[in-house]
Amino acid sequence: MSQSVDYAFVHGGGQGGWVWDQTIAALDRQTEGSFGRALALDVPGCGAKQGRKTADLALADVASELIGDIETAGMNEVVLVGHSQGGQAIAYMLGMKPGLFRRVIYLSCSIPLPGQTVLQMMGNGPQGSSEEEVGWPAELTMDGERLRSALAFSQDMNPDQASVFREKFGPDQWPARTYAETRWSYDHLGAVPAAYIVCLRDRMLPAPWQEKFAARFGAKRVIRIDTGHQAMNTRPYALAEILLQEGRY
Repeated sequence: MSQSVDYAFVHGGGQGGWVWDQTIAALDRQTEGSFGRALALDVPGCGAKQGRKTADLALADVASELIGDIETAGMNEVVLVGHSQGGQAIAYMLGMKPGLFRRVIYLSCSIPLPGQTVLQMMGNGPQGSSEEEVGWPAELTMDGERLRSALAFSQDMNPDQASVFREKFGPDQWPARTYAETRWSYDHLGAVPAAYIVCLRDRMLPAPWQEKFAARFGAKRVIRIDTGHQAMNTRPYALAEILLQEGRY
């Protein structure tokens, strides 16, 4: 790369900063360590922040803390990368301090309509049963919410990958109030150049819905990759190549 670039990563629900380890390692290997710096952030209650009391934290509080983590690390002109539910925190972060970021990259991220909660956006029925709801993979009928969720995220992993992921998945919990958030705004998102990566084999957020979310986030570039929801785990090298390319803009 002609210049070093700092990347900050925001994970999705049921996960922590650990989920980015393979992709960060791929960035390092593909550039022999010259890409810049990488910071895998932890939402309160997740990763290194497990065990925190988070009952009083709203999404704005989460976003403010993540910005503080980036600034404490001495980063600026950051490429901000988010996955799944992480896109919702990113929307707040960009509104709070847009000058901190040079570019934002959404990986299979979601954001509800104004006045709608995350749970209302997802709905209760199977995918395709309502045009207004994302829905859930209909074939996931095994007992246990944690196992069913892990299957939805890991459906294209090989057995070893899936075993490791399912062992880690679940203990990381976003603050409960973030699921009740309804104050969504998109008008400010165009201030920071954005790209959206659509995961074509995603069973958690089907590709047509990702295309809708890309438009809501105001992404000018849409990149499509043949993988499931956890691209950072199943296709870390391919994802790293995209991140390096996008970081040059």
